[in-house]
Amino acid sequence: MKLTFLFVFFVFCSVCALESIAQSKIFGFHLTDKRRSVKVPFELHANLIIVPAQINGSDTLRFILDTGVSSTIITDPSVSRFINTDYVRSVRLEGVGKDSIVEAKISIGNTLRIGFAQTYDHNMVVLQEDILKLSEIVGTSVHGIIGYELFERFVVAIDFRNRELLIRTPGQYKYRKRDGHKIPIQVVDKKPYIEDVYIREVEKEQKVKLLLDTGAGHAVMLNTFANSIEIPLPETLIDVQLGIGLSGKISGYMGRLDEVRIGSYNLTQVVTSFPDSASFGSKIRSEEERQGNIGGELLRRFKVTINYPEQFITMKPIKRMLKETFEHDMSGMDLRARGANFNEYYVDRIIEDSPAFYAGLQKDDRVIFINNVPANTLSMTEIYKLLQRKEGKEINIIVNRNGKIIFTSVILKRII
Repeated sequence: MKLTFLFVFFVFCSVCALESIAQSKIFGFHLTDKRRSVKVPFELHANLIIVPAQINGSDTLRFILDTGVSSTIITDPSVSRFINTDYVRSVRLEGVGKDSIVEAKISIGNTLRIGFAQTYDHNMVVLQEDILKLSEIVGTSVHGIIGYELFERFVVAIDFRNRELLIRTPGQYKYRKRDGHKIPIQVVDKKPYIEDVYIREVEKEQKVKLLLDTGAGHAVMLNTFANSIEIPLPETLIDVQLGIGLSGKISGYMGRLDEVRIGSYNLTQVVTSFPDSASFGSKIRSEEERQGNIGGELLRRFKVTINYPEQFITMKPIKRMLKETFEHDMSGMDLRARGANFNEYYVDRIIEDSPAFYAGLQKDDRVIFINNVPANTLSMTEIYKLLQRKEGKEINIIVNRNGKIIFTSVILKRII
């Protein structure tokens, strides 16, 4: 899966069922020991924020921080040994993809801790099988996803440069100009939307309403099937698999928009995904008016402060990252990480007529060396950065194919 389109993920599920479960006391997230602010280190893999967490005193688990989900989701069934398995009911989850609706169970009465932020009597949606395979896609262990429940009570600053969250109670935060440009958001159905976004292709400019989605690895996704407006499309589009959602693979197209403007910031030649209606459009409820989302490949260029209580975000540019061009994988191959430490890399897909195709690489080849460096010493993110570094660059690859060692070279080529 390509780095910038690694994970297009939305959950449209009947989470309102959770709120109807009777509880004697609802606590919600709070900072322990009378703290007013805490810092939580995070890892960034494939533009996804992964935070450490504990459930009911468990070992450290790893959760994706995703503003696109409204309830905590356990994606790895092995975590069930830590949670309350007296499930109160089952629910059906409908997500992005072409396949069937997924069954999950509801666990209540859990304690969830992220750094010094903690909540009691916490409800969780528990998948009964690891259908998302997030660890294989990201290249590191992932056990679940958390979103709205952490953001609703705090002001959360995401410092991509220092890989750190700053979590503050609302009373401890006051906006200052040095925080960056202040952009209003609307929190609707527990998800944050930005309306101050404009896209431009050639001479046509269009205002769009986009979901702020830290759980998406790409830069921008636009719904070409949105009924409310006409989305301008780039002249050059390529047919690709964009990612995986709850209900299966997401197909669609990719291209470059001339410009994306958010508040006072203009970003040019932005690689943008356009999912097809078969795998995505039918999953959007008709009453939703959004036209797409903004993901990690764009957000990581800023320090982003998310303030649900006062319904705004701030974006402060990270100058070095803001200068980076938007790029897509130039090899034409998708990888999957396997093994106990998710550092054994296998070819999952080869695009026809791509550099990887002409290099003779095949599905299920195990990558052993990349540019004379053992592949198992590299992260998935590091590998994908190598494969999108510079057009014309030669990448030497050694693979194991059914016990046979094969040497080859991939000449990177920009396809969009």
